[in-house]
Amino acid sequence: MQPSTHIDHRPPARRDWRVFWRLTRPHTLTAAFVPVCVGTVLALGETAVRFSLFAAMLVASLLIQAATNMFNEYYDYKRGLDSPESVGIGGAIVRDGLEPRTVLALAFGCFGAAMLIGVYICMQSSWWLAVIGIVCMAAGYFYTGGPVPIAYTPFGELAAGFFMGFMIILISFFVQTGHVSAKAALVAVPVAILVGAILLANNIRDLDGDREKGRKTLAILVGRGWAIRVLAMMFAVSFLWIVALVLFGTVPFWTLLALLSAPKAVAAARGFIGKTKPAEMMPAMKATAQTNTQFGFLLAIGLLVGQWL
Repeated sequence: MQPSTHIDHRPPARRDWRVFWRLTRPHTLTAAFVPVCVGTVLALGETAVRFSLFAAMLVASLLIQAATNMFNEYYDYKRGLDSPESVGIGGAIVRDGLEPRTVLALAFGCFGAAMLIGVYICMQSSWWLAVIGIVCMAAGYFYTGGPVPIAYTPFGELAAGFFMGFMIILISFFVQTGHVSAKAALVAVPVAILVGAILLANNIRDLDGDREKGRKTLAILVGRGWAIRVLAMMFAVSFLWIVALVLFGTVPFWTLLALLSAPKAVAAARGFIGKTKPAEMMPAMKATAQTNTQFGFLLAIGLLVGQWL
């Protein structure tokens, strides 16, 4: 990784609530919201769901996701990756003038709040979750923090999908039922893939700038054309996975409602073709996040309807 050539030209600080809201990068928060909903709906098929645990898992997951975004903002700024012209960032430091140490303190504050909520969750389920929760938070920090950030390697999509998709679904299921089932693990796979797809879309958009700064993301490794193909394959595998689960009787027919998000996935993949400027790719980036949201909610609705019928 090349050394930072960052020069501080931050504007005067703004303190209104919109600055802090943008700092959380709200368009990414559905990546935390969707897995909790899917895991909880899966649990509803086996037990009476406790709303307090659902709410605790939801808030804790959102806090961890927000903290991860703040660490991203802080470390990308420190390494000279962000500028006022950067697309897709919160911009709290380079555009709104927040002190970097304030952003870092807020990130650790979110982690602290998530840990307190985690204590309640562990008291109601198992203290083994404390270990898993700490590992998930460590993954959030080391995504852009530490000497070798995960985000600067080809494994960013895998880490995001596993920790913020697969694991969150299983934890949400476990805190309600007290065990983990093969069905929950199988349903978690396509959601995890789509969480990873959000990161891949982000890296396709930032490919040129990331390469200049010495990052080695998957998009850089395979090139723009193949990265778009990989993104399309991730969408296809997610949809085909649900079809296979229905055909094998693992999930009810109604989960095919998730396929209604396919047009958004097609628009996302096509939106990257022929584009090289980050601003031109923002609609495709947003469509990728929307695919994740639509797929997850439709999947949860399909599971819920199948359980009622």
